[in-house]
Parts: sequence; C-alpha cells; structure tokens
Amino acid sequence: MDHTEDYQLSLQNIEFLSSRIYPGVEILLVLDGELVVEMDSGIYYLRENDLLVINRNQLYQVRAVKNNTVLIVRIPDTFISKYYEEYRQYHFHLFSQQIDRGKENIMAELRKSLAELLITYCRHEKDSQLEVHILICKILLTLILRFKGERSHVEEMDVKDQRLKEMISYIKQHVDEPITLEDVAAHFYLSPSYFSRYFKQHAGIGFSRYLMNLRLEHSVKDLLYTKDSITFISMKNGFPNTKSFTNLFKEVYGETPHAFREKNAQEQVDVVKSYQLDGSETLLESPDIIMKLGVYLSDGDDTAAFSNTETHFEELKIDVTSSGRKKLNHPYKILAIGELRELQKVNVRTQVLLAKRALNIKYIGIHQLLSGRTIPTAVETDELIPTTSPYYNADEIIEFMKTHDLSLFTYIAYKEIAADEQAFLEKLEHFLRHCLQVFGERYVSSWCFMYSANDEDSEQVQCFYATLYKLLKTMVPSIQVGVLLPFSFQTGTTDDEHKWMLRKQEQLDFIAFQASSNEMVDFKDIIDDQYLAAKDFIKNKTEKLKHFLKSHAIEKPLHLITWSSFSGNTRYTNGIFFRGALILNDAITIADDVESLGFWINTEVHERMVGGRNIPLEGMELFHYFKGKRPAYYAMSFFNRLQGNVISKGADHVMTENETGYQIVLMNNKIVNPYFSIEETFSQKLMKEVRVTVKGIPSGEYQIRKYVFDKDHGALYKSWRENNSKFGMDAEIIDYITHSSQPSLEVFDEMIEGEWSFYSYLTINAVHFFELRKVIV
Repeated sequence: MDHTEDYQLSLQNIEFLSSRIYPGVEILLVLDGELVVEMDSGIYYLRENDLLVINRNQLYQVRAVKNNTVLIVRIPDTFISKYYEEYRQYHFHLFSQQIDRGKENIMAELRKSLAELLITYCRHEKDSQLEVHILICKILLTLILRFKGERSHVEEMDVKDQRLKEMISYIKQHVDEPITLEDVAAHFYLSPSYFSRYFKQHAGIGFSRYLMNLRLEHSVKDLLYTKDSITFISMKNGFPNTKSFTNLFKEVYGETPHAFREKNAQEQVDVVKSYQLDGSETLLESPDIIMKLGVYLSDGDDTAAFSNTETHFEELKIDVTSSGRKKLNHPYKILAIGELRELQKVNVRTQVLLAKRALNIKYIGIHQLLSGRTIPTAVETDELIPTTSPYYNADEIIEFMKTHDLSLFTYIAYKEIAADEQAFLEKLEHFLRHCLQVFGERYVSSWCFMYSANDEDSEQVQCFYATLYKLLKTMVPSIQVGVLLPFSFQTGTTDDEHKWMLRKQEQLDFIAFQASSNEMVDFKDIIDDQYLAAKDFIKNKTEKLKHFLKSHAIEKPLHLITWSSFSGNTRYTNGIFFRGALILNDAITIADDVESLGFWINTEVHERMVGGRNIPLEGMELFHYFKGKRPAYYAMSFFNRLQGNVISKGADHVMTENETGYQIVLMNNKIVNPYFSIEETFSQKLMKEVRVTVKGIPSGEYQIRKYVFDKDHGALYKSWRENNSKFGMDAEIIDYITHSSQPSLEVFDEMIEGEWSFYSYLTINAVHFFELRKVIV
C-alpha cells in the first residue's frame, strides 16, 4: 500500500476486514471473486466487476464469499476539500448493481480510469506521479458530476422546524472545523444572542452542548475503529486541544479516551493479503490481473462522448397517473416536388412513398401545373376526335397519387399567369373537367389551390383571385382555395399590397404562410447572444400571425408551406450544424396551430426550383441528391411515430401513452452560432445529462426500444464529409453513406415495478426516443 498525502492505493485479497471508518472516500473494484460489505445503509454483495463507493466516516466491515482480488483507492477529505469545498455536503451514491439505466458507459469509464491508475502507478515511470494525480482527479470529477447526492444530516433528531434543519445540517457539515456560535449565527444572518435562544428553544439543547456531543460522537467512532492517536482524534473532530477533548470526554463517559479505548475497542483482526505495488513485477507478471485490466481499458473505448465536461444536468420526474390528457395532434404534410412531371421519375416516386409511409404525407405540392412540362402544348390535327390527350402524363401521375391517397396542393403564382389571365382560366377549367371525369369529384375535392402575388397591381390581383375562386368553387364546391399571406414578425402585420386578403375572408378556405428562424439572425455577427432571437421563432411567429388574424376577425386553417428551423448560412455550416431536435421541437410546438407543414422532396429539386441557388434556406428537404435521408426526414418520422395521449410535455420532452404502452422523447435544443458548433470542445460543453424518473407505470415486463438521433447517428453531412475523397465517389461509397447515416437502435427487456428511472446524455440538438411496450402475458 502506498501512503501519501493525497491517496492510498492497494490491491488486496480480502478474507476479513473488521469494522472501520475512513475520513474520506473509498472506492472498491472487485477484479475477481466475491465479497460482502456491511454498512449502516445496507449489505452489499460484490461480484466480479462490481464497484462500490464508501463515503466519508461511514462505518463498514468486509468479509469474503469467494477468493477475491480487490482494487481499493482511498482519497482523504483533505485532498478532496482542496479542490471541491462543498464535498462534505454530499454523499456519492454508487453501487454498480444499482445504477440507473443509461449510466453503463460512465461505469465503463470509471473502471477504465481505475485500471489506468493501477497500471500507471505500478510502472513507476518518469512523470507517473503527475499522471496518477490527473487520474485521481478524473475519478473524483466523475463521482462529483455523475453520482453525488444530498447527505441526510438529521436522521436521529425529530426536527420539524425547517430553519433548525438547515442550522443542524450546516453544523454537521463543519463539525470537524473550529466553528463557533458566532460563526453559525453570522451564516444565517442572525445575532449571536438571538441564534443562541432560538437554537435552545427549538432543539431542546444549547448550541455549545449540542456541538460538543456531536464531536464526541464522532470521536468515539475514531477511538473504536481506528488506530489514530488521541491527539489526532481530538484535532480531527474540532477540539482546540487534547486537554479540552480529554476533560469533556471524561465528564460524559466517566473515563479518559485512552481508558475507554483500552476497554472497548474491537480487536483489529484483519485477514488480508496485499500485493506489493512498490515494483511492477508482481502486477505485470500476473496474467489474470493484466487480462482483467485490459478488458476494462477496451470497454472504455466507446465512452468518449461521455466525457467529464460539466454538462447541463436536469432531473425530469413524470407521473403517468396524472389527469388532463390530450391527444397529440399531427398536422398533414405537404411534399413539394416542383412540377407534377417529377413524379414520373422512379427515384422521386420511391422517395414519395418512403415519406408517405414514415411521415404521413397528405399533399403533393405542385408548381406550374398548367405551364410546365407535364401538359404538352396542344398540336393541330385533322382528326374529328383526337386520338391523343394532352393529359396523358398528368393522368398517369394523378392515378399514382390517388392509389396512394395523396392529394394535390397547387401553387398558383399570379406573376406566372398575369400576361394572359383568360388563357390560364380556360386551361384550368378544361383540366378540372377532365380530372372530374377521370378521377371523380370525391378525389378532386380533396385538392387545395394556393394563390400568391408579389407587388403586382393590387386591384387587378384581387379581381383575378375572385374570378379564380368562383371558377374552382363552381366546378368543385368542396375544393379548398386559399392565399399565401406575407407576414412580418418584426412589424406584426402584412404589407399594404396584401391587406386586401384580410377583406376576402368569405373567399378564403385557408391561409398559408412562411417562417424561417434564420430571419432573426445576422450571420455576420458572431456574438452568441444574437442567436437567442431565433429560439422558438417558428412557434412565436405562428402565434403572432394567429393573433393578427384574430384582430381582423379571421379564423381560418393555417398551412405552414415553407419553414426552416435555425441553420447555418453556408453549405458547410448548414450541413455541419446538426439541428434534429430543433426541427422536431418546432413541429411539436405548432402541431395544434397549423393544418399542415411543408417540405421539399430533395435538395436537387429544391435548388432547381429556387433558381439554381446552391443553398436554399427558406425550406427543408427530406432527401439529399443521392437518396440519403436528411435530418428533417428522421425528425419528422419520430414525430409521426409519437402517438397517443400526452402525459407530460415540456420544452425538451414529451411523453405519451398509447395502446402498446408508452413513448418518451428527450431533446437537447440548442441554438448557437453554427461556426462555434463545428468546434468539438465547444459542442461538448453543450451536452445535457437528464435523469428521468417515471412513476405509476403498471408493473410488469416491458420491451424497451431506444433510438438515438444525433450528429453521430443520422447526420448525413458528417458521414458524407468523412467518407469523401478528392478523387471522387462511386456507387459503393454513396450506398454505404446513405445506409449508414441513420438513428441507432438499442432493444432491451426491463421488469418495471411501478417506477422506472434512467439516464440520457444528449449531444447538441440530439433526440432520444424511447418506446416502452408492455409484454402481453
């Protein structure tokens, strides 16, 4: 054993350790065999790989069950207090068999650190002392950040007064220091005389006597269970000198501390074999020990994401028996594909069907319905009845849509038809008559037509809309007709050119609008605080628009046709800034406010439709160029998967109950300068640790599925960048990227007895999705 000022390290074969206490923290790691540790808090059966923390001044004894090898690390109060002054206020709650699910990686990291500590010490190489010191601090930091809990200081007293509880707690934290009545009174902002009267009145004992009794109680344990000198015990427990300790002890117990120890101290009959660690030969020549340490070192390789960065910690408590539940709403989805003819492409159809199945797509958004390439220009013919139809492309596409329960959502931009309004109306009427004949009124009535106008002449624009509305409603009364209303978040109104829309509410079936969090950000400004303006922007703009419409007595369904959560403003930052949780959270928070949400089918179509600009920021695509699923796809698929009645909902979580069991979504929503998020060190500081406790779950067996969607599991751009090459990419590389960039899945069984708790460590904008499926017996 190495006795130093900072720590004690030993490797032992324990048969029996008699009752003892240690003024610091002890960590036991069982390398092999079995043993039992008995403490006031319970009896702990330790098997191979088990790890137990024994807290300061905690009385315990150890006995073997099977032949064992145990690594013991002792870290004294003096060392811990030097770096963490609040240490004595807490206990570390760590027994490896009783940790909550989600902390397995942290346990692996702890075992790895302990293995490194032992190997580093035994090698006695140059600078090993500094490395040992670093490892000790790393282990302590893990305990402090991941396993600390409040100490219970008033168990033995029936104290009901809250202020007195706080006073006693403070005294016990500082009992081994030379505190005085004046010190405690000052801490609670009281005069010494008032504090003295208050304490005696409520505690039934004077402050000085209570403090002395407390110090005597601690000193008795030291006399019985340690071999420390009388002088050391008196100083350790806060007595000014040995004489005052001896006098008070004799007054209370009727004999001196020395006589008390001689008469009552238990004989320290320890049966322990200690490995010599002064040289490396014993340890390094033991293949069993080296093999075990090697396993710990390799097991810790996957824990890099769970570093000891001081992450933001939250404790989430949910009671499933709470009342007032509401069904989670899911808006329809609009999938913009540009021209209708795009749906003749095999890859576009494949993507549409994938999105339909995973995201519940309802509408296909179409631009240039009559002026694009879908409906060819009419040709002259001498046939009395033409043998060809200008709608042969459209018919085949619309039949595909009808078969898969998809409706048209057509964008009509006035600027595209202003040159010949009458020709457009005639084409539209002819097209609708054809569709009614071929596909039936029931299907056509499910379509939507959205009218938009920029800065054209307001009176002419209004007249055309009235004509368009009349035509559509005359032909198909149930068809939906609405407008795209430009709305400014900053001014809280629309511009003068579009206020006519507010006066046409009897001719409005819906109102469409657009929103992008990037509206609030000046990307030239790198000050991080500026980006807070983008937080909850989608929700805030939607609520502001609803309030504006209500002030004009308008209550119509809202379609958010083009929207985007916060992103970067270059192809690099737009790709590297992972925003999965932002997208999911925005969708959830406006689910009750909008009829539908719009997306683009893929990056290629989107960039072509916005004029060839490389980085369209006004919307989100579900797929990339090469069929890879973008984060928006996975975020919305998780939203669609989340079903049932809402049990609990907060800024970063949702829990639902449905016919199969329960679902929990955890999110780590963070809006920061995308350039900062590129830095790994900065991103680690944005991690969040959540301890979730769910009460009231019906007891029984559950199959639990955990999905992790973050920058390492589902971020297409990162995988694309890591597997790219200056010499190009072929089908094999592309196929690997598109198939490997997806959320991870872990499945495990759990017996739940009314309460379930677990930990999650979420990187920036990560989503953790849990499904608890009740096993039917």
